[in-house]
Amino acid sequence: MSVSLQDQLKKSGLIDDKKAKQLKRAKNKQEKLARKTKNPAVDEHKSELDRAKSEQMAKDRQLNLEKNRQAEKHALAAQIKQLIEMNIVAKDGDQKFSFTDTNVIKHIYVSQTQIDQLSRGTLAIVTQKQGQKHNHVVVPMGVAKKIEQRDAKLVVFKAQQSTIREEDDPYADYQIPDDLTW
Repeated sequence: MSVSLQDQLKKSGLIDDKKAKQLKRAKNKQEKLARKTKNPAVDEHKSELDRAKSEQMAKDRQLNLEKNRQAEKHALAAQIKQLIEMNIVAKDGDQKFSFTDTNVIKHIYVSQTQIDQLSRGTLAIVTQKQGQKHNHVVVPMGVAKKIEQRDAKLVVFKAQQSTIREEDDPYADYQIPDDLTW
């Protein structure tokens, strides 16, 4: 038969009979009080472990949220990159088109038809990130709107589509000189 811890402590001389009886009475009082009040006795060690566990869970939850944000950010960047690469319009012209990018005038070389499309709002210019390098590329306006929904800073130039139709244009009779470019 196994010997209780209290008996083992008595044998080793760490506690005497008087101290053992005091501890037993205190334990019985605590149990009786817990039964009367229908509240179990609060174990400080257990409550401390529960508190530490809840703190760890909160910390883990915060880390998971941060990881999820990073994953969403990377997924968004991949979507934008794919949209640009699949819908890029080749810049095959010899005419300079000027636009502003964060208060700096930039230039790209495109054809005359692409300049017309940029001016009418059917094409747009977006920034393509390749590592540390940023290139400006021409994409269709529908793609630019999708990119703008994901990250508005990447759409550098998009012309407003005119609400005036070609027939209602009062200056349609006037010819624009060929050398009028900026």
